[in-house]
Amino acid sequence: MSKVEEFQELRPLLFSIAYRILGSVGEAEDAVQETWLRFDGSTTRPTSTKGFLSATVTRISIDVLRSARVRREEYVGPWFPEPLLNDPYQDPARAVELADSVSMAALLLLERLSPLERAVFVLREVFAFEFDEVAAAVGRSEAACRQLLVRARRHMETGHPRFSADRQERQELARRFFDALKHGDVGGLQDLLAADVQLVGDGGGKAPQLAKALVGALNVARVLGTVFPLMTRIDVTFEPCEINGQPGAIFRDRDGKILHVMVVDVLDGQIHTIRAVINPDKLGHLGPVADAWAIDREVKRARRQIS
Repeated sequence: MSKVEEFQELRPLLFSIAYRILGSVGEAEDAVQETWLRFDGSTTRPTSTKGFLSATVTRISIDVLRSARVRREEYVGPWFPEPLLNDPYQDPARAVELADSVSMAALLLLERLSPLERAVFVLREVFAFEFDEVAAAVGRSEAACRQLLVRARRHMETGHPRFSADRQERQELARRFFDALKHGDVGGLQDLLAADVQLVGDGGGKAPQLAKALVGALNVARVLGTVFPLMTRIDVTFEPCEINGQPGAIFRDRDGKILHVMVVDVLDGQIHTIRAVINPDKLGHLGPVADAWAIDREVKRARRQIS
């Protein structure tokens, strides 16, 4: 195969590695593009193209993550990964690991790790790279990588959610949730929520968002059951879909522009966390983005009209 054909064949894997390390679609795409430039500019063909490209995209991603950590420390409010609708890399033998590792809950746990720990965990635990391949990718010895993995596993296991393995059950509960949301059914929403459910939004200071996380089934049900009927009055709609391997929905304004996405974590037959990504900078890769401030003003006017 030509260089282009080899690269295109491995591109889904490269993006999936970069996205899990970075939590950003745009940064992952940039890392993959830089990997191609380095591969194309190389005068020699590597013994293993997969090994060379995987190592290159990993090292680039580690460097990007180190600089991104500084920006995230200054981020306004909660930080969530950029929503991913479809993971381009598929491996039937590791379908469960791949789906679980791309969830927002898992990506937020990965934020606890150092860049090296994160890279080692992603390559070894998610993509099943051998330790010699991991070592080559991160520029450390195999022994050092084993130690990095031990520390990474310890961090991940202390807070890793165990989502229901039954995808159909998750989807059915999410269907009932969004149906209740659509009709402003506070009681119906409350029945589906865990007692300590959290509703958290990521606006990054660039869109209206909750001042702090809402906690408790009744509080969350009341807010959702009150606000969304107001949004429907100004023609906001939503389309359920899978986001980061979990049930969710994309919300749009009357012109079809994206207002925000919502993702729900289902565990033991209940919804435990509801995350809304509202920051317009994190939605542009999904399509044209709505003016969330204008929508917020319209919602407030609608509330005054009926009060």
